[in-house]
Amino acid sequence: QVQLVESGGGLVQHGGSLRLSCAASGSIFSITNMNWYRQAPGKRRELVAGISSGGNTNYADFVKGRFTISKDNAKNTAYLQMNRLKPEDTAVYYCMASVVIRAWLSSNDYWGQGTQVTVSS
Repeated sequence: QVQLVESGGGLVQHGGSLRLSCAASGSIFSITNMNWYRQAPGKRRELVAGISSGGNTNYADFVKGRFTISKDNAKNTAYLQMNRLKPEDTAVYYCMASVVIRAWLSSNDYWGQGTQVTVSS
């Protein structure tokens, strides 16, 4: 019903930048919020940043001042601008969106397939 496709991951040097995109498509009535998570090998998945339908944002402490989340409502797309990347930012980054597929229904959470970000030292 709803598909999320991430893009923009890759290999970057310490201190470099990447911009991730997450495009939502399918049966979308509205999107309540969009979030970026990450999961490093052997670690639990953790929230990186989120943005509400109204544009309110929240960030994990470990990315504040370095990462910026934004969205394009017309394209149902969220972005994660990642600056001053560190080796410890290496992980698979996942997009999650809370989507209402029809009026009067509650939202459901949908996940993308993930995109690998690798930061070399």
